[in-house]
Amino acid sequence: MKLTVIGCSPAWPNPGGAQSGYLVESASGSVLLDCGPGVLARMRLTTPWPDPNAVVLTHFHLDHWGDLVPWVWGALYLRGRGEQLRKPALWIPRGGRAILERFGGTFGFPDMFDRVFAVEEYATGVAFDAGGCTVTASPVPHYTMDAYALRVSADRRTLAYSGDSGPAETLASSGDGADLFLCEATLATIDSERDLRGHLTLDEALQAYERSGASTLLLTHRPAELDMPGGFDYAHDGLIREV
Repeated sequence: MKLTVIGCSPAWPNPGGAQSGYLVESASGSVLLDCGPGVLARMRLTTPWPDPNAVVLTHFHLDHWGDLVPWVWGALYLRGRGEQLRKPALWIPRGGRAILERFGGTFGFPDMFDRVFAVEEYATGVAFDAGGCTVTASPVPHYTMDAYALRVSADRRTLAYSGDSGPAETLASSGDGADLFLCEATLATIDSERDLRGHLTLDEALQAYERSGASTLLLTHRPAELDMPGGFDYAHDGLIREV
């Protein structure tokens, strides 16, 4: 299994960076985990048009799915020119189809995403096939948004991806024994006045990793404004890692 970090910026892009997008390739296919702003353009640096078998979204904050909008317009334009494009599966959280229809009604037309993607909803804790990988979603706290960590397995290897998450046992359990734990570390400190949590500090990411028993940790979603202490592995746009 191979991981390519297409983009790893937090909710605001790091200088020159793309937001969340992680391509996982196995012997059976490929799946893109999230598709934030900048991801589509970066993928087009190496291919005329992205061609994953599937896309899986962890949640509906814009920095994790916003480039699906220009993806639709580009795919429709290319098909209008007679080009043959795959219709990737688009896996979204349960209830997400209504969300996409609402966004579509605002940005273009209600079924715009169905015209380009084969839209499917996933259920919590129920494994599904996406791009030749077996994926299982676990709920994690992210302010008031429904959000999920993903466990992705293929070729006897497993990658765990936190998405956006505050501290939670479900986050650690999603990485249980994984070969690689791709975990966000967005915060410098904890705001003690906030009741809601949606992100991790570096220390909290390390704690989740240690509880998970995963083999390797790769930190992501880290703002350029924060220090990156030595001794840890940080994602960057364009990073390729064998899992």
